[in-house]
Amino acid sequence: MSDDQQTSQIGGIAADALRQFVDRIERLEQEKKQLSDDIKDVYGQAKSQGFDVKILRKIISLRKKDRQEREEEEQILELYLAALGEI
Repeated sequence: MSDDQQTSQIGGIAADALRQFVDRIERLEQEKKQLSDDIKDVYGQAKSQGFDVKILRKIISLRKKDRQEREEEEQILELYLAALGEI
């Protein structure tokens, strides 16, 4: 086996492909961290203008769901609260 084949194929693992996946994942993780920091900054800006960040997060969470899913969750929540005597 030549040196080139040995460096690109170690223990049945294609080292070049592995390195590319690792590099790509690391770049995406860095991008994810940057996006997370950007989102945190936007929440900070909203808070500085008097918006309730907890409520904003709830709105974002609700908007990710479709209407039927939200309604089902609300019905179950009301049922549970009623069972606990909270409403």
